[in-house]
This record gives sequence, C-alpha cells and structure tokens, in this order.
Amino acid sequence: MPYVNIKVTKENGGLTKEEKETLVKGATSLLQETLGKNPASTVVIIDEVDTDNYGLGGELITERRKRGQ
Repeated sequence: MPYVNIKVTKENGGLTKEEKETLVKGATSLLQETLGKNPASTVVIIDEVDTDNYGLGGELITERRKRGQ
C-alpha cells in the first residue's frame, strides 16, 4: 500500500478543496503510471503546516516571508 505525505505551508487561508483534490489525484496517478501501484490502495495525506511551525536556516518561515524570502 503506497503512502504519500504531502506537506505544504499554510498560507493565505491554505489550500482549496480543488487544489487538494488535484494533489491527491496527481500523486495517485503518478504512482500508478510510474510504479504500477493500485490506485485503490494508495493513501495520500496532505498536511498544511502553519508557517510559525516550520523553520529553515534557523528561523521561522513566517519571518522569512516577511523579508520576501
């Protein structure tokens, strides 16, 4: 059973339902086409991470975004 975990920063209200559907369909299709995995047993989880809960280079993403990085 393939398990895919997509993590994205939650910004501007987060992902729309349509964007989430596109990600789930796309990841499932990629595994089917590339590895021959059964779509019925493919699990896709989307985690939206608040930018205050995510850091890069020793600082929070929230602060990096404020500086335009």
